[in-house]
Amino acid sequence: MNIPRSFHQALSECGLIAILRGLRPEEAIAIGRALYDAGFRIIEVPLNSPDPLASIRALRDALPADALVGAGTVISAQACADVAAAGGQIVVMPHSDPAVIRAAKAAGMACAPGVATLTEAYAALAAGADILKLFPAEALSPAVLKAWRAVLKPPVALVPVGGITPESIAPYAAAGASGFGLGSALYRPGDSAADVARHAAAFMQAWRLACPGA
Repeated sequence: MNIPRSFHQALSECGLIAILRGLRPEEAIAIGRALYDAGFRIIEVPLNSPDPLASIRALRDALPADALVGAGTVISAQACADVAAAGGQIVVMPHSDPAVIRAAKAAGMACAPGVATLTEAYAALAAGADILKLFPAEALSPAVLKAWRAVLKPPVALVPVGGITPESIAPYAAAGASGFGLGSALYRPGDSAADVARHAAAFMQAWRLACPGA
């Protein structure tokens, strides 16, 4: 088993997931350490980044054991094996294919499929999903999340992803979000570690204000 602790535990300690789309292996360690120092404990490198498996390996080797590192934009079962071989511990998907969820779990990784309807959400949970990625969040408002929470009670984790900014955290948190996936507002290709540290601090401040008990 690759996972030293549960996805839920890491998410409860810091509900912010870094999505580093476009990250290059040579910058991975500096950016990963900046995020870890800011309080982030879950980092995702989408597979449509340059040499993503090398970045995942670099992050996993460089960061402390309480950080979880894995891949996003995972769309095939074979990719799960590749991610696990690179030291990945989590698989994040844009969709909800049960075969990919099962492959991630069989490889000893946690899995966060993307869901946009309650039907998809329940099917993903039945297939073994650890958390549910509400994607795209731009189409799933806090009101929608609140309605989902009427039937998807904790400990089911609901994590909006897509267009999240520090300003949008509070309304989603009030509606019952368990955490957030942060993309271009946290990291864009070309950003330095100092840039990412500054963005991360703004998100952490928003998270702590919205979830003071977290």
